[in-house]
Amino acid sequence: MSAKKYPYVTHMNLLYGCSQLIDVQALVEKCTDRWYNQTLCEVNDSVVRLGILQGEYHWHKHEKEDEFFFTLEGKLIIDIEGAASVELYPWQGYVVPKGVVHKPRAPLKTVVLMVESTGIMPTGDA
Repeated sequence: MSAKKYPYVTHMNLLYGCSQLIDVQALVEKCTDRWYNQTLCEVNDSVVRLGILQGEYHWHKHEKEDEFFFTLEGKLIIDIEGAASVELYPWQGYVVPKGVVHKPRAPLKTVVLMVESTGIMPTGDA
């Protein structure tokens, strides 16, 4: 079975190692994609990812992993199946519990940090 293709730019490689300065603003300024996800670094058994988002992701879930979103710029809306949507403004965060079906969306260019386990697939479990 082949992996489903999504119209998102997702980089799973580690961009930075320990003891390296991470310049998020420089990455944001260079980005021309509407839905960009880059793994920045690894911290113990987790990764920190940068999302530069505009538009909608698809409905998905992660059976075994929680997912943390922290908004730096813009507005991130996380639609939750069967519950009210969560709106995150700058300096606000939210943990989507494992197994919860959700859909992130950003009505305007939004910059977020995500903290997830190293093995998580951003597009969700098949």
